Amino acid sequence: MGKQSHKISNIQPGSVAEQVGLETGDILLEMNGTVLYDIFDYYYYSDEDVIDVKVLKSDGREVMVHIEKEEGEDLGVSFENGLMDDYKSCHNKCIFCFIDQMPPGMRDTLYFKDDDTRLSFLQGNYVTLTNMKEEDMKRIISYHLAPINISVHATDPDLRCEMLHNRFAGDILDKIRMLADAGIEMNAQIVCCPGINDGKQLDKTIEDLLDFYPYMQSLSVVPVGLTKFREGLYPLRTFRKDEAEVVLEQIGRWQDISMERHGVHFVQASDEWYLLAERPLPPAELYDGYLQLENGVGMLRLLQDEFAEALEEKHRNPFMRKREISIATGRLAGPFIRQMCDLLEKKFPKIKVHVYEIVNDFFGRDITVSGLITGQDLIAQLKDKPLGERLLLPQNMLRAEEQDFLDDVTLEELKKSLQVQVDIVKSSGQDFVDSILGTVRSKG
Repeated sequence: MGKQSHKISNIQPGSVAEQVGLETGDILLEMNGTVLYDIFDYYYYSDEDVIDVKVLKSDGREVMVHIEKEEGEDLGVSFENGLMDDYKSCHNKCIFCFIDQMPPGMRDTLYFKDDDTRLSFLQGNYVTLTNMKEEDMKRIISYHLAPINISVHATDPDLRCEMLHNRFAGDILDKIRMLADAGIEMNAQIVCCPGINDGKQLDKTIEDLLDFYPYMQSLSVVPVGLTKFREGLYPLRTFRKDEAEVVLEQIGRWQDISMERHGVHFVQASDEWYLLAERPLPPAELYDGYLQLENGVGMLRLLQDEFAEALEEKHRNPFMRKREISIATGRLAGPFIRQMCDLLEKKFPKIKVHVYEIVNDFFGRDITVSGLITGQDLIAQLKDKPLGERLLLPQNMLRAEEQDFLDDVTLEELKKSLQVQVDIVKSSGQDFVDSILGTVRSKG
């Protein structure tokens, strides 16, 4: 940890920090006499109503700043390093790790394996807890940080050690128990691999985690995702249709048990299982408020319901001109997007929508989600297709806060190659309807 991690990069106009004279470039050293380790120390001490802050100014002077404010009021500063510390990398060698399945020659940041528990609280990342020392656990409990999202995969100690390739990974239930005893809320996920942690092992893991409800709030089960770049890696395969049906039946049984015990479904299947099993999506009430959306649990159901509601509110415009547009998405969402567009075309017959399911030739055809579609696959598969006046792409195809795809093809390069206006659509059903109808346009 270096002082540069504590350097202030921005101060909000009119904020407490501006009023007391803190400046961009100041380095935060102490708060109320305590040397800050990372962002959680900052959050904890900055929450108080009276704070004495020691900062290092750009000219080398150490200055003490006295602050009086409302308890809980934000100081209004952000830091060059969001954690105020170095990021912790993952020391596991999970048999299903997606980063190990990346092709060579991509941007260095794509190969960084994150297992930093602090990012679980800040960004919702799922972590294994294998990086956690006893003092880290005590600090989470002391600061009552929650919720924490945990990659469990298996609760059988020997199996978890094998799956994570880490001989210290078998104590997961002890750590979960420590957090639950302290009242820390958690969510968990299982990456399910056929013949390894499915079947009886899946039953055991669900049962063990359900025992920690309500502190363990929810559990998602996600099928393993395999790219074509697996040479030299653990021999894995994807689930077959009949195996996906078995997993859905298992999850259904545990949902019934949980409903009877606690009045919630607790464990849910990610959307991929329904595609694999060729089953319709369950109703919204099964998802207990969509606690695991970021894991792809209920994302399509929520999109469909929001779309239907937004479409119901739209009225036909007799002066609407004929228009033709296109949508590109992954194989997972494709059939559902097509259903929604059929409903829209029926209500607005002057609009023609082409829906294209992009096959993932870059990572491999078993990868079906839109968030892993590359620019080169879009160009190759759309260049001879009718695209109309606009091409709509989901926001998750682009890297966060960036204007390029995972393979470094830029949005501008895509537009030039396909000779079409490209609009990026946010994740909600309302945005989807507005983008098709041209009510709101999110330009790329």
